[in-house]
Amino acid sequence: MILIALDPADTAALFHQIANHVRAAVVAGTLAPGARLPSSRALSAQLGVARGTVDAAYALLSGEGAVETRGGGGAARGTIVSRQVGARPEAPVQRSMLLAPAKAVPPAAPLPFRMGLPALDAFPRKLWSGLSVRAARAMQPNDLNYPDPAGYLPLRQAVAAYLGVSRGIACQPEQVLMTAGFQGALALVRHALLRPGDAVWVEDPGYQQAQQALEAGGTKLVPVRVDRDGMRVGSGIVAAPRAKMAMVTPTHQCPLGVSLSLPRRLALLAWAADAGAWVLEDDYDSEFRYTGHPPPALKSLDRADRVLFAGSFSKVLYPALRLGYLIVPEELSDAFQRASRMLTAGQPHLEQRIVATFMEQGHFARHLRRMRGLYADRRKALAASLTDALGDKVTIELEAGGMHLLARFPGAADDGVLVRRATKAGLSPTALSGLTMAHDCGQGLLLNFANLPVEAVEAAVQLLAEAVI
Repeated sequence: MILIALDPADTAALFHQIANHVRAAVVAGTLAPGARLPSSRALSAQLGVARGTVDAAYALLSGEGAVETRGGGGAARGTIVSRQVGARPEAPVQRSMLLAPAKAVPPAAPLPFRMGLPALDAFPRKLWSGLSVRAARAMQPNDLNYPDPAGYLPLRQAVAAYLGVSRGIACQPEQVLMTAGFQGALALVRHALLRPGDAVWVEDPGYQQAQQALEAGGTKLVPVRVDRDGMRVGSGIVAAPRAKMAMVTPTHQCPLGVSLSLPRRLALLAWAADAGAWVLEDDYDSEFRYTGHPPPALKSLDRADRVLFAGSFSKVLYPALRLGYLIVPEELSDAFQRASRMLTAGQPHLEQRIVATFMEQGHFARHLRRMRGLYADRRKALAASLTDALGDKVTIELEAGGMHLLARFPGAADDGVLVRRATKAGLSPTALSGLTMAHDCGQGLLLNFANLPVEAVEAAVQLLAEAVI
């Protein structure tokens, strides 16, 4: 006999209720493997249900492998608990999602001095939210289609107009491609122009993530030393005169902060024209300059059309936007649009639309002006606080622009050791020596000031001083 109580009020069918009771008894061990179950005739009489209802329950359990139905005559005939049940591993404990909901972990606040972050605390979130709502409400059915691989046309037009005014670059919207930040632009360049084994000049020290992305594509990196005038173009020509491309940060070199001098800019462009090579200009934070005027963009000096110009909204708006742009020579427009169609199929439409409106309505220009003033104050506060706290134990290299400064600590431990100590203190500086490939540029820490409010500078510097001394 099996103790089964059917519930007429239960919404489950009667055969499901019977199967559930038997299954529960098997799982609990009340019915052991090999145990004989009542015949369908006997159980139907016990429960007062049709025999077909019990047959349906046994069929369901048999399909699950919980019971076996044996034919033949005599004692061998009937339904038994499967002998395989005992060999199965125990079922994991099922926890109700209502009783133990997954806890959402909020993103951690960025640590002081972390490179690459703009002033997230000063971003106009309320304005941006309003533009986002209006853009979403204005969407039409066609806006839900696959986006243009080259990018949202009004945004490409806005970028072309902005670069014409701010960087002296004359380009058509057809030459502008919207990308997933600088890494997205680099992926397009690598796919469209480079082949495994091609030599590429890279600055030494330089931007490691870009170098790693090039290496992943099988290119041969040629490290070219950087000094006070930027990349030594002559050294690059000696090392690899037939290189396929040079990747440079001429306005504000990453990480030393120097600018590529005009003679070297002209020499680089002349080499590219003579060698049939390309130049990828990463203009990652040229918007932020605190003394004098920014030098002309390489692209604005390019008469042979060998320069590809990359910019990003990650530094001027916010990194989570993951949006940048690439300006390509007119002859490469079709090839790059094909590459974009193959690699990404375009960038999200709604975000592009919001950025386009942000630029068209003048908010972008006002935001940049505000950030220049804010960053100048934060830069000054950090430099002064470092000097007050460390005196002659620190040498600060302040360049004309950018979002970070370079602090050197004569006589201190290796900068890698300093970074580990600072990390334990809740800071996030970057070791200069870790960004070199073949040429020693000394020891030092890169300290981002853009995302560090003035009122938080003194406390952060005190932690850093304790880690350094």
